[in-house]
Amino acid sequence: MNTLKRIDPRRPFIITADGLRRITLGATGVAGSADFAAAGSAGHHREQAKPRRTSATPQRVLLVAAHADRGALDDHARQTLAAAALIADTTTEVVLLVFGEFTGEAAALGMLGVDKLIELPMFDRRKFAPIDELNALAACVAAYAPVHIFLPDNATGDGDLGRRYAAAANASVATHVVEIDATHVAAYVRANTAFAARSLPEVVLLAPNAVDPKLPFVGAGERVVWRVDGEPVSSKGAVRDLGIEEIDAAQLALEEADFIVSAGNGVSDVPAFERLASTLGAAIGASRVAVDDGKFTRDKQIGATGKTVEASVYIAFGISGAVQHLQGIKDCRHVIAVNLDASAPIAKRANLTVIADAQETIAALNEAASAARTARGTGAALLNSTAPAEGALA
Repeated sequence: MNTLKRIDPRRPFIITADGLRRITLGATGVAGSADFAAAGSAGHHREQAKPRRTSATPQRVLLVAAHADRGALDDHARQTLAAAALIADTTTEVVLLVFGEFTGEAAALGMLGVDKLIELPMFDRRKFAPIDELNALAACVAAYAPVHIFLPDNATGDGDLGRRYAAAANASVATHVVEIDATHVAAYVRANTAFAARSLPEVVLLAPNAVDPKLPFVGAGERVVWRVDGEPVSSKGAVRDLGIEEIDAAQLALEEADFIVSAGNGVSDVPAFERLASTLGAAIGASRVAVDDGKFTRDKQIGATGKTVEASVYIAFGISGAVQHLQGIKDCRHVIAVNLDASAPIAKRANLTVIADAQETIAALNEAASAARTARGTGAALLNSTAPAEGALA
């Protein structure tokens, strides 16, 4: 049960290699199939030995563009790749254009359905360069002439880039796409009260969690050396990046936090916990039990009855992991659990579990941080004291 994602009542399905998988409470099944168990068994065998999607000479291209996140692709980008790979036929090549550095291996690319990778390491997701990125995307389109372009419809650059390109190229576009096949796309309209469909446009902006990224095949996984010609226009003053404003993590809304430390019933020394959060530069969360005990305010509660978070790193101190709490952290990228109970539900969700007392671990981390600061200060003092005085012989 802990691995089941929370169901969106407005869209009770997900697109898979077998078509639309209808989701009902307590069960999942492939639409149009009379035997759900057989379909699941077939999917299991396909994952064990995945063939190449195609070895034919490509005659057309589907282009997927996305920003890298710490050298990798996030779940939304992987879902967008899967959407392109699932509708590609045997003569179609899936090309991935990555804005930023991609550190994955060729085998990992193939598992994502990528036939060719174009990497643009000069771009950084943390920097705002919309015109340069638009020019790079346009140059790639001119070089490969894709019949369709796919981007994740997110708020971290890809959705904006897709809309800019569609406007600049006067291309047909569909946004917030939740259903797609080789002939059409569909999305919710009128505040999610109606469902609209149209033929497959030139630019597709895919909504999150619309496609299952697990594919029954692999791509060629080939890296391509490609260079963008021309001088960046952002250096001429057309767009000026003001940088990222650093703020106190404690003042950040949990829904926006990228790093969260969360306390449960196993945390008794709240000031020590808050001191650790400040040292790590992390936002503070809490379980419902800790909030009900008065240790934290209600706005810090994470879970089905609190807030749902999407942090890159989530550290849970002394949280057993009730199903409501696990629903609140289902979209976190890396979960670290500190708990005395190795069989606690949180351990099944965690990427790393530390079997230890939460309070002792917090104290040890605070001590280690203090020692590191002291060592850094001592090292700087020694460097200054051993530097030769002005005019002295070195």
